[in-house]
Amino acid sequence: MDEHLLKLRPPLWLPIAVALLVGGSYVAGKHIEVRGYQPVTISVSGEGKITATPDIAQLSFGVQTGPQPTAKAAMDKLQKSMNAAFEAVKALGVAEKDISVQSLWLNPSYDWSNGKQTLRGYEANQSLNVKVRDLDKVSDVLSAATNAGANQAGGVQFTIDDPQVLQAQAREKAIVNAQEKAKELAMQLGVELGDLKGFSEGGGAYPMSYMAKDVMMMESRGMGGGGGDAGVPLPAGEQEVMVNVSLTYEVQD
Repeated sequence: MDEHLLKLRPPLWLPIAVALLVGGSYVAGKHIEVRGYQPVTISVSGEGKITATPDIAQLSFGVQTGPQPTAKAAMDKLQKSMNAAFEAVKALGVAEKDISVQSLWLNPSYDWSNGKQTLRGYEANQSLNVKVRDLDKVSDVLSAATNAGANQAGGVQFTIDDPQVLQAQAREKAIVNAQEKAKELAMQLGVELGDLKGFSEGGGAYPMSYMAKDVMMMESRGMGGGGGDAGVPLPAGEQEVMVNVSLTYEVQD
């Protein structure tokens, strides 16, 4: 009898194991409960706009030589014409730092006859990107470049040289707009706003006024040909800098 009672007696470590198991379940349950808590929040969006007049024009023009007997002849002709256009633009007050190379290439030129290609020569092309800070001189710069030898043109883009200041102003207006919306929404819901829990921003872009030039007209003038574009109206117009923000607030009980 005593022998059987001894065998049924629980081991000494069992109460400790049960206590640890129960305690661990309690702690784990509390941990899960805390992690699962999600505060009530409201999110609002705001928009800010700033209207400004463009202060610079970006234009492009270049020279295409047409087929020349040799590669050297093509590059020599290109260099002569581009140097003339470069100096003509600088003479109107455009700084060298505002003139950059957009593209430069030299390719063989072929004729095709009866399924065979015959080398005609070599053709070179170079284009420049010019930033004009005096908008009253845009037409003059195009005319000077054309008269000096440029026979290709891309277009004119009116834009804002440093939009960061305008973007900051638009962002400030967007934040105020979102804050006012949040206050109004909280009042309509009958709650109070708590801490700011989230912020995101979008936009900041602004359209560039674009005016295409008649490339074929410039090409038809040839190297150093014809009259210029002086007097052609190129209105810069106005541009809109826009920023969108989103604010998320925790709702107080």
